[in-house]
Amino acid sequence: MSKPLIVQSDRTMLLEVDNPEFEACQSVVSKFAELEKSPEYLHTYRISPLSLWNAASIKMSADEIVECLEKFSRYSVPKNIVNEIREQISRYGKVKLVKEESGELAILSNEKGFLQEIGNHRAVQPFIESTFPDKIYIKKEYRGHIKQALIKIGFPVEDLAGYDEGNKYGFNLRPTSISGKKFGMRDYQRACVEVFHAGGGNEGGSGVVVLPCGAGKTIVGIGVMQIVGAETLILVTNTLSIRQWRNEILDKTDIPPEDIGEYSGEVKEIRPITIATYNILTHRKKKGGDFTHFHLFGANNWGLIVYDEVHLLLPLCLE
Repeated sequence: MSKPLIVQSDRTMLLEVDNPEFEACQSVVSKFAELEKSPEYLHTYRISPLSLWNAASIKMSADEIVECLEKFSRYSVPKNIVNEIREQISRYGKVKLVKEESGELAILSNEKGFLQEIGNHRAVQPFIESTFPDKIYIKKEYRGHIKQALIKIGFPVEDLAGYDEGNKYGFNLRPTSISGKKFGMRDYQRACVEVFHAGGGNEGGSGVVVLPCGAGKTIVGIGVMQIVGAETLILVTNTLSIRQWRNEILDKTDIPPEDIGEYSGEVKEIRPITIATYNILTHRKKKGGDFTHFHLFGANNWGLIVYDEVHLLLPLCLE
């Protein structure tokens, strides 16, 4: 039986859908490569520095990735791909973002010359508060910006700064849903929750869940809410999605209806679990004016914010 994967020297990989080993290969490859095309018979993936750094962030080693390629590849894996994997995985974690006891955010690195190169780069300088030989202090409000800038210049930063805790809010998942069906998270859904949470350590607390349509991303979101145990703001694309999230939460958890609020064009409720639309948050009375409802982010001490269908966020905001 032929193997399902063809690894090419240009970093692309072709995965044969009809191969018996397709699902086993897909579940691993998707952790370190980006899906580019998925026609009926052949899916195209691409290995990139960012996809490899994402793999490193969930503790995948270069050896694991190379072993996976060798296991599923129909032909020998090109040497330049193996070298690229080892090089990019080795870069992750050499630059760290930490929060000091004073509350200041600092970039650290034990690699000689890294801090100097970072501090001198134009893409990073707007976000720097001050520089020292052994660390670079950054402006708190630019935490996300600095990470994006560092990725663009080839320095994947390991974010260990952690997050402030919000208001506590505990609840339980139902073993049987209100609709009468047995309920339990699937193994891959639970794995998503655990990778995100990282045992409550500073390595966790943020991330993007990428799953196929119908795989239960809403259930993953509810699972994250339960393990974090804090008051939550959920942002969705439209009012229909608000109702869908509300129904799923009521059906599969013991959260009472009065603790779930809707914040939309029709209703303005702020509750321990609040579901709002992107459109209401980006609403302005006039072009260039203030966002009328942006105060929602600070209206409660949220311990978690869930961005549903986050790939649509930028287009919605631009509209």
